[in-house]
Amino acid sequence: MKWQARGMVLGLLAMAVGMSNACVAEEGSDSKGAASITKAVCVLKATKGNSVSGTITFTQQKDGVLVEAHVMGLKPNSKHGFHIHEFGDISSPDGKSTGGHFNPTKMDHAGPNSAKRHWGDLGNLEADENGHATHKSLDKVIMIHGEHTILSRGITVHAGEDDLKSQPTGAAGARIAVGVIGLAKTE
Repeated sequence: MKWQARGMVLGLLAMAVGMSNACVAEEGSDSKGAASITKAVCVLKATKGNSVSGTITFTQQKDGVLVEAHVMGLKPNSKHGFHIHEFGDISSPDGKSTGGHFNPTKMDHAGPNSAKRHWGDLGNLEADENGHATHKSLDKVIMIHGEHTILSRGITVHAGEDDLKSQPTGAAGARIAVGVIGLAKTE
């Protein structure tokens, strides 16, 4: 009976792997065999004591990745640094489990349009009088797929403005919202 149970478990595992490979194949592939992933999404959750929420989407374009954010619950008429962080771990109440800024090329912290920067440096969200921020920019550094993918990494929204120069993080303050970048459903 014990061997039959093991056989069933192994059979289920083999079936799951086969189905997983079939799903990847259905997404399509380019000439190099990489999955043709074109969109990712991050749903924000507030850290302890905060009430920030929202979504950030990443859409592959010909010349970069379009970053679009819609964030609510921010301090009215304020700026908030937001960054891609190295880990998609949002288990800690203070958001620090996301680690530091995503920086695979070991550059200094800077603004999103700087030639040399952390890959995670996205700049600032600007909240209106209702504490709602919208953001739209084309990032020419980050990748949805490839060796340094942003998939499964964290996003952090900070309490303060990123000054785009202080090392190592822009002096943006505490983490008020975090999320994990995942595959988005495409139409």
